Amino acid sequence: MLKFARYTCYSLLALIAITFVLAWTGGAINWNQEPPYKLVQSWGEKGSEPGQFNDPTGIAVSDSEVFVSDARNSRIQVFDKQGKFKRAFGQKQLGRPMNLHIAKGKLYVPDYFKDAVQVFTLAGDFIAAVKAQDGFNSPGGVAVRADGSLLVADTYASRIVHVTAGGRVLRIWGQNGETHFSYPTDVITSPEGGFYVADGYNDRVQKFDASGALQYKWGGPFGLNIFGPFKGWFTTVTSLAMAPDGSLFTADFYNDRIQKFTPDGRFITAFGTPSQGPGHTEIAVAVDSSGNIYSASFADNRIEKWFPQAVRYS
Repeated sequence: MLKFARYTCYSLLALIAITFVLAWTGGAINWNQEPPYKLVQSWGEKGSEPGQFNDPTGIAVSDSEVFVSDARNSRIQVFDKQGKFKRAFGQKQLGRPMNLHIAKGKLYVPDYFKDAVQVFTLAGDFIAAVKAQDGFNSPGGVAVRADGSLLVADTYASRIVHVTAGGRVLRIWGQNGETHFSYPTDVITSPEGGFYVADGYNDRVQKFDASGALQYKWGGPFGLNIFGPFKGWFTTVTSLAMAPDGSLFTADFYNDRIQKFTPDGRFITAFGTPSQGPGHTEIAVAVDSSGNIYSASFADNRIEKWFPQAVRYS
């Protein structure tokens, strides 16, 4: 697991940035464009029995099922959309599963301990373990491009790696001066063939076009790695999900919330379950075909289901 140790510096820079943004916006920072989503259901508790979790760290949804990375139990658990347990798998292959991705009828599971992307059928049958030629270092997220190649958030290597399904490295971002990451945690593709990166300890999201060129970044003033609790800012972004309309959902872990943005990074709304004790809550997020949200609450060892409320524009 990531050792979610936070920064102790940048306080003066953050204060200057806050003052600038407050002045620039007339005292208001990103008012909600939609009401927060409503929590309608949750399930799970700490344990190792079916339906229980020990540090859920990833989530994905198919047309009818919810897949959860049950990290310290080294397994994937599957539920229907009402939270009824259906099956578990992966105990023989998995070390520490992280953010999940479903593509082409397969489940892709970055394995933080085994430095591989484990691939399963949706029924739970093991297919393959994808390893990069030069080796992954605790991967946390994966996306599948249209040609079947993989984009991997190689977390402890602080890079995004583009590999074939057989592991041949095609390109690397983050080690050649084109851009910079600090413990990236997740990656997803965009409809036009580009991709978004959850740049974890840089507290921002970065967007790349289909050619791999950086388009824009956001999270705090100008995406300059200034963390905070304000709308549109992050304090460690850990997961990404895209809705059918192209809007982007992010798990803002240390702020205990999910944030929603337009495809170009404009803040729309935020919601989540506040932490009631040690640890933090919203670590992973997924969206179904109807636009409903599923999140993994790390501290509470449960899955949460959220419905959108009526849209209200300011």
